[in-house]
Amino acid sequence: MPRRGRPRTVGFGVAVARGNAMSLHLRLLLGFVVGLVAGLAAHVFAGADAPWLQALTSYVTQPVGQIFLRLLFMLVIPLIFSALVLGVAEMGDIRSLGRVGGRTLIYTVVVSSIAVVIGLTLVNLFRPGDGIDPAVAQSLISDAAERADTIVASSRQGGGVSLLVQIVPDNVVRAAASNDILAVMFFALIFGIGMVATRTPATERVKEFFQGVFEVSMTLIHGVIRLAPYAVACLVFNLAALFGWDLLVKLAGYVGVALLAMSIHFFVVYPLAVRWFGGMSPLAFFRGAQEAIVMAFTSSSSNATLPTALKVAEEELRLPPRISRFVLTIGATANQNGTALFEGVTVLFLAQFFGVDLTLWQQLTVMFVCILGGIGTAGVPSGSLPVIAMICAMVGVPPEGIGLILGVDRLLDMSRTVLNVTGDLAAAVVVSRGSEADPPADTA
Repeated sequence: MPRRGRPRTVGFGVAVARGNAMSLHLRLLLGFVVGLVAGLAAHVFAGADAPWLQALTSYVTQPVGQIFLRLLFMLVIPLIFSALVLGVAEMGDIRSLGRVGGRTLIYTVVVSSIAVVIGLTLVNLFRPGDGIDPAVAQSLISDAAERADTIVASSRQGGGVSLLVQIVPDNVVRAAASNDILAVMFFALIFGIGMVATRTPATERVKEFFQGVFEVSMTLIHGVIRLAPYAVACLVFNLAALFGWDLLVKLAGYVGVALLAMSIHFFVVYPLAVRWFGGMSPLAFFRGAQEAIVMAFTSSSSNATLPTALKVAEEELRLPPRISRFVLTIGATANQNGTALFEGVTVLFLAQFFGVDLTLWQQLTVMFVCILGGIGTAGVPSGSLPVIAMICAMVGVPPEGIGLILGVDRLLDMSRTVLNVTGDLAAAVVVSRGSEADPPADTA
């Protein structure tokens, strides 16, 4: 929580007088608009194959965007680990942890189920897969064949029970080195439970150490976020300059259904959840969360948006840190409503395109696996694609068909990340209200 007497922080780490600087979300929006307009202009007037445009995207804009994302991911592991350990340790006792964890799990399953049902209903209603020109589709699949083969291969490396086993790390250092977020989170959860169960002066010093790690991580991320508007402009420029609107036109039905389903979930389900179960005005919620929403859209990563989400939860939404740190850190990987919705829409779209008539039981299977996929999918760009390939193989849909949607995945990735991050914040609001009677940790 911000200390009294400190200057107001706009964005991250920029201490300024109130009203003397543009807020972070406005600068992010400005970067997005500049990148989009410049990219579309380059695509229209020069063409995606222009040598100077290829050089610009390869040696300037793409590296700038990737360096920004890599800087964020570099700091995600220490941030997630320290935030989750502190969130668990500050619960005070195992019973409080169980209540908060149980509420978070129930919210995740219920809201993710609603998201998938909305997506499957709209795909069955509009059937966007029936209207794709086979020649255009074959061209798109051929263009993305190499990347699709890589995704399909990664989807076959493990699933089901093996995925569950892999959540438990045999070497947490190796898990952190390989960016295995779920395994790191599992160890952090166990470590935090151990701190709750071991109430000694030594564990209080350990808690202070992790508080220091958390604060240092946030300070470093604050500095990185100052580069966000420029990185956003570069990332969006790449997308618009190389693809233009062509792919959106070719896959308009699929993109339209996916965005419609996400919009219904965003503008209907979340406000109802926040109002009825969180006791907060939806307008106040969205106003407070806008910085995290813009960051989610531009970064396409729940993990990269976690620092911003933690900030707005405590400073804008005024949620208890012990609840928000736990729920948001867990939610960055385990509460991905938008991902679950997107996976369901994409699997049924590909089934329609290939003429695979899924039975009601098969669609229920897709729904169940999508809910699990939303819990276990990495919170990074395109993290859901291997899960989609795996589900396709399960229900008899050619998984190589994922190449059909790779060109528009970036836009939909940005959109579903908004759903994921907003869902995490909504979960924090709901769980915080239900946990008001739970005692905080005894820090004396």
